[in-house]
Amino acid sequence: MKIVILERNTVGADVDVSAMEQFGEVAVYTDTTPETVAERVKDADIIVANKMPLNENTLKDAANVKLIEEFATGYDNIDIEYCRSRNIAVCNVSNYSTDSVVQHTFAMALSLMESLPWYDNFVKSGGYSASGIFTYFGKEFSQLSSLTWGVAGMGNIGKKVALVARAFGAEVVCYSTSGVNNVIGYKFLDKEAFFSQCDIISLHCPLNDRTRHLVNEKTLSLMKPSAILINVARGAVVDSASLANALDEGMIAAAGVDVMEKEPIAADDPLMHVKNKERLLLTPHMAWASREARQKVVSEACKNIEAYLAGEERNRIV
Repeated sequence: MKIVILERNTVGADVDVSAMEQFGEVAVYTDTTPETVAERVKDADIIVANKMPLNENTLKDAANVKLIEEFATGYDNIDIEYCRSRNIAVCNVSNYSTDSVVQHTFAMALSLMESLPWYDNFVKSGGYSASGIFTYFGKEFSQLSSLTWGVAGMGNIGKKVALVARAFGAEVVCYSTSGVNNVIGYKFLDKEAFFSQCDIISLHCPLNDRTRHLVNEKTLSLMKPSAILINVARGAVVDSASLANALDEGMIAAAGVDVMEKEPIAADDPLMHVKNKERLLLTPHMAWASREARQKVVSEACKNIEAYLAGEERNRIV
C-alpha cells in the first residue's frame, strides 16, 4: 500500500504525520505544484491532499488509486464525478477547526472594536507617559453587551460564534445564506435587514453561487458607519474592491479579513492599499490553524483511512 501526501506543509512541520505509516509506505512532499501532481501520484493507492487538483488530467495514469483523503473540509479541488466514474473513494475531515476559527473571530472583532493596536502604539511611543492622566481613551469603544452581532452561516462555526456572542451579552441575529432557517432560538433576518441592523457581522458560510460577493457595494452601503465586518469564511464571499472602498470612504468602521479572493493575497489586491490601515486587520488564512486543529485534521484523516480499509463508511463524499 503506497500513500502519497502531496502537501505536508499545509498542516505545519510541527504536526506529526507519522501515524500514516501504519497503513503502508508513505511518500511525503512538503509542497506540490499542479504540474507535478500526476507524476507524484501515478503509483499511489491513497492520495492525501488539500489544494492540489485531482481530476482526470492528474489521475488518469494513477491506475492503483483507491482513496483520496482531504486534509481539509472543502473538496472543490477534486473532480467528484470523475472519481465516481473510477470508483475512487473520497473522504474529508469536518469540524476540526471550529474552536480555532471561533477564537480568531473574536480576537479580530475585539481588537478592532477596542483599537488595541492603536492603544498599544500610544503607550509604547510615550504618548501615555506624557499624558499626565492615569487613564486615556482617545479612541472610544462600546461593549459587546450593547451591540447586535450578526452571524451569516449557521453551521458548526456560526452556531458557536452565536453562543459566544450571547455569552458577552450581545443580541444575536442570523442570516441564512442557504435560504433554510433550521436553527432554533435565533432571529433570522432577510438580507437587507441583516446588513442594516447589525453592529458586527461575521461570515461563516461556504462559497457557492448564492454567497459569492455576498458582501458587495450594495450590501456594504446598507451597513452602519460604526459597523465591523469579519470574514473568516472564504475570500470571494466579499468583493475586496468594494470593501476597500467602503473602508476608505468611512461607510463602515472596520473589517477583519482572514481569507482573500486570491491566496496568498495578490500585491495589487485593493485590501493591500486601504488608506486608513487602522480600519483593516489582515491575517494570512490562519484562523483555522491552531496547533490542536492541525493535529486533529491529521488524526481524523488517519481514522478515515483506517475505516476505508476496514470497509466502513466514515466521512465519505464518494
